[in-house]
Amino acid sequence: MFYPDPMLPPRNPDERLKARGADTRPEGRFEPHRRIREADGWDIPEDEHLLRTEVVSESPRSIITRNTSPDIGFDRSINPYRGCEHGCIYCYARPSHAYLGLSPGLDFETKITAKPGASKLLERELGRPSYRPAPIALGTNTDPYQPIEAKLAIMPGILLVLRDWNHPATLVTRGQTVLRDLDLWAELAARDQAAVGISVTTLDPALARALEPRAPAPATRLRMIRELARAGVPVRVMVAPVIPVLTESELEAILTAAREAGATTASMIPLRLPHEVAPLFRDWLDRHRPGMAAHVMNRVQAMRGGRDNDPRFGHRFRGEGIEAKLLHQRFRLACRRLGYREGMPALDCSRFGPPPRAGDQLSLF
Repeated sequence: MFYPDPMLPPRNPDERLKARGADTRPEGRFEPHRRIREADGWDIPEDEHLLRTEVVSESPRSIITRNTSPDIGFDRSINPYRGCEHGCIYCYARPSHAYLGLSPGLDFETKITAKPGASKLLERELGRPSYRPAPIALGTNTDPYQPIEAKLAIMPGILLVLRDWNHPATLVTRGQTVLRDLDLWAELAARDQAAVGISVTTLDPALARALEPRAPAPATRLRMIRELARAGVPVRVMVAPVIPVLTESELEAILTAAREAGATTASMIPLRLPHEVAPLFRDWLDRHRPGMAAHVMNRVQAMRGGRDNDPRFGHRFRGEGIEAKLLHQRFRLACRRLGYREGMPALDCSRFGPPPRAGDQLSLF
């Protein structure tokens, strides 16, 4: 029989959860102690309260993050938020909350840090004499169009700076608020300076609601693809993660639906469960799909060298073994049959430069 990770603390009985992916707050891997509630007979019962999202502001010194990973095709990124209210139980970004002394479980989806000064920081960094342009990836850790963005509106400021400086950008999202900024994305795309990736994990609305409780429904994500494509924005459908047993049978159906909606390129990543994500996902399986739990994890481990996760460069995004090979072969054949292009078009960095200011001398050419 399959059992969840015994190190996960029990759920807080005083909290009422509504549309949350995790069920508890395991300590992050850097914490020296674990805390477990124990009834000693002296506890005074408390009123149950609804767990709500808390948002705090951060004023970082810089906004562009650099990386040298050989697994990803960009060297710089911007994440306007830490944590993500979408609450996707499989999210590989959950362990990043441990760096803040917070839990990758419920804290990740209920304690959000926002960077409202992102646009001013970006303009300052682009204006440095040493800066050399290359596409900036938006939303590589947590979704910049998660629900709180509808209220805080950090992204329009970022996009206006990118537009004014003629700087290319890419986006990964599943948040429908991206359509609020459709005109800005279309303007960048008209200059060959924008490309958007939309994540579609499943076409089953009930499964999506359990896996990704506060993310838009699958039909809404297909509508996002359709409207972005109609506006001239190159769209990539990201079938990620592909979860054995639960969603892998939908691979071809998702690719077909996204192609009909207007996606021109596609990508696929098998489920990976780094650090604290593995016990959280195991706990989710035990709560939502107990009869499939052992089967799902056996298939995951078949693609990860017998472990829940394989962190090696070159393997973590692809997996290994016959299970992974068959999955990638299905993906390639479906993309070829549906007419997907290989890779997104190159973005134009040649026009990068500071926007004209009042009093600037006009160019003769």
